Amino acid sequence: MASWLGGLGSGLGQSLGQVGGSLSSLTGQISSFTKDILLEGAEEVGDAATELHVSNSRLREIESINAAQKFENERLKKLCSDLEEKHEASELQIKQLSVEYRNQLQQKEVEISHLKARQNALQEQLQKVQTAAQSAQSGVGVLPPAAASASYVPAVRPSSCFEGDDMDFGDIIWSQQEINRLSNEVSRLESEVDHWKQIALSSKVQRTNDAEQSEICKLQNIVKELKQNLSQEIDEHQHELSVLQDAHRQKLVELSRRHREELREYEERIEELENQLQQGLYNNGVSADAMDDSKISQQKKNAQSLERGKVEELQIVKDLEDEIRRLNHKLSSAKEESKILLKEQELAKVEKMQIMQEYENLKSDFSMLQSSVAERDALLKEQEKKLQLKTSLPEDIVRLQQALLEAENELARLSSLKQEGLEKELTSAQHKNVLSAYTEDQNSELSQLRQDLERKESELNESIAERETLIVELEELDKQNQEATQHMITLKEQLSKQHTENDSVVKQLKFDLEFERKKVSELEIEKMETIKELNSQKEKLSQCSCELNDLHLNKQQLQDNIKDFEEQLKKAQECNLHNEKEIEELQQRLKEREEELSVSLSKLTEKHNKESNYACQDLILKEREVEIAKLQNDISENKQLNEDLEKSLSDLRTENGKLIAAVEELKQELSDAISEKNKVYLEKDTVVEALKMEKRQLENELNQTEKRLLEQAHKYKQTIEELSNARSMDTTALQLEHERLVKLNQEKDFKIAELKRSIEQMETDHQETKEMLTTTLGGQKQLTELIKEKEVFIEKFKNQALQVKQELEEYMKVSKKQDVLKHNLEEKDRSLAIMKEENNHLKEEIERLKDQQSRSTPVVEPKTLDIIIELESEVTQLKVIKNSLEEEIEVHKKTIEDQNQTTVQLQQSLQEQRKEIDESRFQCEQMNVTHERLSLEKDEEIKNLQKTIEQIKTQLHKERQIIQTYSSDLFQETKVQTLNGENGNEKHDLSKAEIERLVKGIKEREMEIKLLNEKNVSLSQQIDQLSKDEVGKLTRIIQEKDLEIQALNARVSSAPYRQDVLCLQQQLQAYVMEREQVLAVLSEKTRENSQLKTEYHNIMDIVAAKEAALVRLQGEIQKLSNRSENSSQEMSRETIQNLSRIIREKDIEIDALSQKCQTLLTVLQTSSIGTDNGSGGVNSNQFEELLQERDKLKQQVKKMEEWKQQVITTVQNMQHESAHLQEELQKLQAQISIESDSNSKLQVDYNGLIQSYEQNEKKLKSFSQELAQVQHSIGQLYNTKDLLLSKLDLVTPSVAAASTVSQLSGIQYSAPEVLSDESKLLQNELERLKSKLQEKDSTIRTLQENNQRLSDSVATASEIERKSQEGTESEMRQIKEKHDVLQKSLREKDILIKSKSDQLLSVSENLSNKENENELLKQAVTNLKERNLILEMDIRKLKEENEKIVAKCREKETEFRALQETNMQFSMMLKEKEFESHSMKEKALAFEKLLKEKEQGNTGELNQLLSEVKSMQEKAVTFQQERDQVMVALKQKQMESSALQGEVQHLREKEQRLNQELERLRNHLLEMEDSYTREALAAEDREVKLRKKILILEEKLVSSSTAVENASHQASLQVESLQEQLNLVSKQRDETVLQLTISQDQVKQYALSLANLQMVLEQFQQEEKAMYSAELEKHQNQTAEWKKKAEKLEEKVISLQESLGEANAALDAASRLTEQLDVKEEQIEELKKEGEIRREMLEDVQNKLMDLMNSTEGKVDKVLMRNLFVGHFHTPKNKRPEVLRLMGSILGIKKEELDQLLSEDQRGVTSWVTGWLGGGAGSKSVPSTPLRPTHQNIFNSSFSELFVKFLETESCPSIPPPKLSVHDMKLLGAAGTGKTSSTPSNSQMQDSAASAMSRRPDANPFLARRSAAVPLIMPTSNSGHLLMKPISDALPTFTPLPVSPDASAGAVLKDLLKQ
Repeated sequence: MASWLGGLGSGLGQSLGQVGGSLSSLTGQISSFTKDILLEGAEEVGDAATELHVSNSRLREIESINAAQKFENERLKKLCSDLEEKHEASELQIKQLSVEYRNQLQQKEVEISHLKARQNALQEQLQKVQTAAQSAQSGVGVLPPAAASASYVPAVRPSSCFEGDDMDFGDIIWSQQEINRLSNEVSRLESEVDHWKQIALSSKVQRTNDAEQSEICKLQNIVKELKQNLSQEIDEHQHELSVLQDAHRQKLVELSRRHREELREYEERIEELENQLQQGLYNNGVSADAMDDSKISQQKKNAQSLERGKVEELQIVKDLEDEIRRLNHKLSSAKEESKILLKEQELAKVEKMQIMQEYENLKSDFSMLQSSVAERDALLKEQEKKLQLKTSLPEDIVRLQQALLEAENELARLSSLKQEGLEKELTSAQHKNVLSAYTEDQNSELSQLRQDLERKESELNESIAERETLIVELEELDKQNQEATQHMITLKEQLSKQHTENDSVVKQLKFDLEFERKKVSELEIEKMETIKELNSQKEKLSQCSCELNDLHLNKQQLQDNIKDFEEQLKKAQECNLHNEKEIEELQQRLKEREEELSVSLSKLTEKHNKESNYACQDLILKEREVEIAKLQNDISENKQLNEDLEKSLSDLRTENGKLIAAVEELKQELSDAISEKNKVYLEKDTVVEALKMEKRQLENELNQTEKRLLEQAHKYKQTIEELSNARSMDTTALQLEHERLVKLNQEKDFKIAELKRSIEQMETDHQETKEMLTTTLGGQKQLTELIKEKEVFIEKFKNQALQVKQELEEYMKVSKKQDVLKHNLEEKDRSLAIMKEENNHLKEEIERLKDQQSRSTPVVEPKTLDIIIELESEVTQLKVIKNSLEEEIEVHKKTIEDQNQTTVQLQQSLQEQRKEIDESRFQCEQMNVTHERLSLEKDEEIKNLQKTIEQIKTQLHKERQIIQTYSSDLFQETKVQTLNGENGNEKHDLSKAEIERLVKGIKEREMEIKLLNEKNVSLSQQIDQLSKDEVGKLTRIIQEKDLEIQALNARVSSAPYRQDVLCLQQQLQAYVMEREQVLAVLSEKTRENSQLKTEYHNIMDIVAAKEAALVRLQGEIQKLSNRSENSSQEMSRETIQNLSRIIREKDIEIDALSQKCQTLLTVLQTSSIGTDNGSGGVNSNQFEELLQERDKLKQQVKKMEEWKQQVITTVQNMQHESAHLQEELQKLQAQISIESDSNSKLQVDYNGLIQSYEQNEKKLKSFSQELAQVQHSIGQLYNTKDLLLSKLDLVTPSVAAASTVSQLSGIQYSAPEVLSDESKLLQNELERLKSKLQEKDSTIRTLQENNQRLSDSVATASEIERKSQEGTESEMRQIKEKHDVLQKSLREKDILIKSKSDQLLSVSENLSNKENENELLKQAVTNLKERNLILEMDIRKLKEENEKIVAKCREKETEFRALQETNMQFSMMLKEKEFESHSMKEKALAFEKLLKEKEQGNTGELNQLLSEVKSMQEKAVTFQQERDQVMVALKQKQMESSALQGEVQHLREKEQRLNQELERLRNHLLEMEDSYTREALAAEDREVKLRKKILILEEKLVSSSTAVENASHQASLQVESLQEQLNLVSKQRDETVLQLTISQDQVKQYALSLANLQMVLEQFQQEEKAMYSAELEKHQNQTAEWKKKAEKLEEKVISLQESLGEANAALDAASRLTEQLDVKEEQIEELKKEGEIRREMLEDVQNKLMDLMNSTEGKVDKVLMRNLFVGHFHTPKNKRPEVLRLMGSILGIKKEELDQLLSEDQRGVTSWVTGWLGGGAGSKSVPSTPLRPTHQNIFNSSFSELFVKFLETESCPSIPPPKLSVHDMKLLGAAGTGKTSSTPSNSQMQDSAASAMSRRPDANPFLARRSAAVPLIMPTSNSGHLLMKPISDALPTFTPLPVSPDASAGAVLKDLLKQ
């Protein structure tokens, strides 16, 4: 119970401490949030992009705060529910247990008193019955069984080893045993009383000798039976004890197993809950709430199931009262371990939250960098779009305004989605911001803030001092527990080393990244000049490549971040001290920042007022509006860029989510590994090492992937450089380079695929290793099962050995009984011999008397006859006794023979069992030898592995030396950011935090005290079990290490697993550590065994002393019995039996101790086997030594007769001790009374403190209400001020003159410059933030210059437009449009005001929630009060128990006095008896003298002898009775004194407990008083602070109201002036020029005033202006270079896109051509087949023609000749000679002959006719070439002439057709159709030709038919009939294409497509 309550208290304290920590973190977050909002007020920039960025960062911070608050609230709710349930359960259990214990105590005490009274009455009855029986039996003395029974009484109460409330269990057990014993005694005494009554009755009724002898025999038989029953019962009792011990062990094993399983289940549940928590945090707040409710319900169910399990365990404990002690201690230790685990888990959760916050901060930094990149890109785009903007300004303005409205709506929607749970804090923070921003009394406020900060610092110092004191106390307590936590510390050190190594790697990678970025920037600067010719779309390509690089870098950073976060979980505890220092520094910085903020805000307000005064003229308005339009264009462009960035951010977030999922999978794998470790407790070490190996493999894989990504990044950079080099080349060279780059990309894609394959191979190898591990684990399980079977066999052998030992002990007992019987027989023989001698004497006397009677025969007197008769009767009695003794001797001999036979059998069985044991020992020795061999081999293997590992280490060390330089500044800076204000407002809840901390400290101290007490008790009990368990663990560990060594050998033999060698080395180091720890544990166990041995020897000595005292008493009894042997032999027998019984009991005790020795020996053997396998012989020697010791002890038991006086001394000591105890009891009573008085005083003080606490709470409530009212009024003022300010901002005019734009821009942006000035003084330590600010300022400056340029251009444009009336009208329209825009913005501001009112409502809801939380805290306070009342009730109950104990002590004193009185009575009785014996002796002497005088004969002598004998017998009987009574009294006194000692010890322990509780309550009350006083002081301080704040707020209200009135007045004036200006502009357009001059003069005046202001500001801005000017020039150069680069890249992109389009077109054409080529190839094949058929036909026709030629040579066709003849006459005369030539050629006349004939024909006809008929030899003429169709006579000739010419051309042999290329070929089918082909047919033919060319270049062109003869010259004429035209007109032709040798196939295709 005590341990359980202690655990509960510790859990309560822990949870309350967590509540305090969470509250402090909450307040710190709120304070940091307010500071951030204060900074935001100063960071308001006119640029929309920066505003967007700021709003995004704010949203992220608000989300993180919201998540943290939700998490804290849920955790607090869980803690409250758990604590309430624990409290109720503990109260119920305490009440039930206390009620049950007290009822049992009362019942047992009543039973004890009844039984004692009954026992006294029965003893008195027994004494009476004994005296009656002695008087009834004549002379036969029998020992009353009371003595015998009283000798066997358990004298000492079992000493309880309980501490604390477990004493009640011990009392109950002892009282139960007392009741059982007393009831047994009562029953036995009743049976004895009945027996004696029967004897008395029988002696009264029948006094015959036979009856008496039969009674004696019956009594003797009964005594024997009782002895046998007693021995049997003792044996059974021992057997039952052993059975109970076995059952107890089994139950212990089962309970421990169940406990382990429950622990595993709880750990798994905890891990699942953590995973669910993380998922919930990532997903949504609402789902997280639902999940948390389900988790709370699950935890409640778990708690209920745990409580049910506890109730069941308590029931089991009540059933098994002996077993509950160890179980309670084990349960308490297990609970403490579980609580420690819970603490660690909660710490891990807190660390996870911190890491999540850091991660979000890193995300925000990343977004900041991206926004800066986006701003640069935006600047580039702006400069490109300037020309377009100049042309179309008004349309763009409208369009951009719409885009702006849409973007603002989107922003509002996003903010409304994300601000639902956060608007409350925003509004409160904004109230503070506004109040701090617009105040006139800033100096007083600053001083008050400084005072508050100083107070907070003092309070912080006090809390730190208190914390340090607590830490000191905790360190003192931790020193005691260092032995248990060494293993954890080593693990943490290893993890920290890994963390440092990973940090160094990360630093190196970051350094490399920065170096590469610098290189890239330098290269870009060098190559800016060469990239002037490229187009604008090339920029997009470069942007894509840059984004790719950024994504890769971000990926690497995210992976590094994930690793760092996993490792920072372990490092977070070490960073606490650093965090405290950083917090102090941050507070100082906060002071300075707040001061600077107030100064800057005051300046801002002044400047705003001045600017509002300046804006009075309409021209300034117009130019400002133009600038606003330009700025809106810029804003729209920036918004578009922001949208792009948000898309990229969403992509990055998805990638991030994937990475986080991977991390979660890793964590799940780790948790699975942990659960496996808990499930297989014996295989814990191996599984842990396997998990470590997996983790290292994963880390190696991650490192490899990082390296690959870096290589890919380098490759991409190289490709970019090659592209940049290639920009200066020609277009052809660019195309070639493009092709080469495509090839390179393909190669890289192949490489990436190969890398992926290698990664997959690595994963498969990893899976194979996992499978190997699973198989090895399976083998280990099989080995463990084999070991378990062997252990079962060993246990069987042990059980057999124990049975044999028990049998041996039984036989030893039997042999002892035999010895006792032998002694009895010898004594009986002696008594027989004595009786025989007496008989002989009597016979001689009888003979002598007979002789005397024969000599003198006087008359025999009747007295002598009576004497003789009596003597004869005695002789007969003696004979009967002799016969019975002889029968007994025979029976004993038979039993001895039987026992001898049984001993022989047992010896045989013993020999067999010894043989079996020897065989088993031999087997064990062989096993040991094999184990030693295996261990030696494994040692050698380990050495070899270590050598290989050292080699690999050296290699890895060389590689690692390259990668260790960079410092982890980022993480520390992120920590600084997260911890910017955690302790800012911690002291606002000082009282609650201090109360919780004090309660926690008190409870932790109580818990630690109880833990120490329980540990002191439980250590002694757990030694035996620990030794056994650890020996088993060692054997299993050895086997598991064997398996691991085999696996390692297999791995080392394979080449790709060199990384595993590192893991193996670390495993070996861990194993060496574990081996050292195991050796240390074994040495501790041996020490403990030696201590146990010494304790055992001491106990044996004490037992021997007690046994010696008992033996001395027994020796005295034996002497008394030897004296009274002559009178009564039966008494001597009974004393011998009593002695034998006592010896038997002592033997039983010795056997029990020997069993303990054997168990210790087995433990030592197992431990020695675990350490050294070859120490088996030593254990056997130890066993023999123990046996010798047992024999010695037996000899000492035999020597017990020497020690007699110790009993007397012990009795005297008892009396002295009882007197001392009485004195101590009186002292205790006095102390208890004093403590009760002090308790009452403390109670009164406590009640007073509670009342004061309640009063303070009421005051706090009233103050909180006042604060709420003030906040409400502030909120209303804030809303009104926002309205007015929005109107003012809308109306503020702008300066427009080109000469003074730079000065005005300086005024506009003076606030951020001042801010940056003053923040520079603060942020010397934060260089990163300064760089970011500088980048922002540079972007602002570039924007300002752009605005100046735009304003210049617009000024010139406006001057030109003013000259014309149309320009003025357009300006009027623009003004109207602006007016509309302003109205729209006014409406938007109204909407904003409504949203602010909604925020106010949410703030009120937040206040109500806070009030609910306060009520919950009050309920917790009331619970604590109830608990205090319960403690008071417990104190009262303890007082009542003390009074009861005092009453008990008084009863015991009365009993002791009664015992003393009885002792005195006994001593008086003894003296009286001695006096009576003296008087009897004197009377006997007197009687002897009288008898001698009266009877001088033989009869007188006989009478004297008889009387003497009778008197001696009576004296002996009386002496025996007196001795028995004295022994009984002595034993009773011993019993009572032992009981008194036990009670005194109990009272002392209770007194110690009460003292401890009193001290605890005193300390608790003192701490409560301190806490209440502190709370009162804190409340007073708060009152003072709140009043001061209220005064300040009132002053601020007055000042703000005045400021608002002024502002409203100015605004109304400005509105009126604007209206007047509008009227003037509409009426007086001509006066605008004059107003311009006036406004310019005014501008000059304003410039002078601004110059004066700048002179004032120059003191602050001189340093920064130089920086800004340098950076401006740099940025201008950069922007120019970026522009050039962007233009070049765009040109490049355009050219590449064109080339891509051309290539795509070419590819499409090629695909079409391939399709057409396939068709044409099929057609060509068909035509080839037709050609072959035609060739065959041609060959046939040629053959036929040859035949015809041969046959018709010399013949002339008649029809032909007739036609020619007729045609000759039809032809005109000038053409007739040609006809004649034709005829001649047909007839075969030569040309010369034809010419002669023709010449002759001119002369006369006769010559022609004669020549024609004669057939003169004319010359044949064949035209060499076909006739050209270019002759002009075609139109003049007739059809017949043409036909004749056709025949001529056909008849003459033609030139073989030219072999055309596929490009020049035409379709032959077209000749047959005669149709004119259109362009598609032409293109088709080209395609087919091209495809045929590309596919079959080797194909020979087939021969064309004669009808398809192709003329190569195009005709010049186009008119005429188709038949009259040449073939080339009707058919398509291919012209030969000129192809340049440089052009590729693509160029040819392009030319073809163009044609």
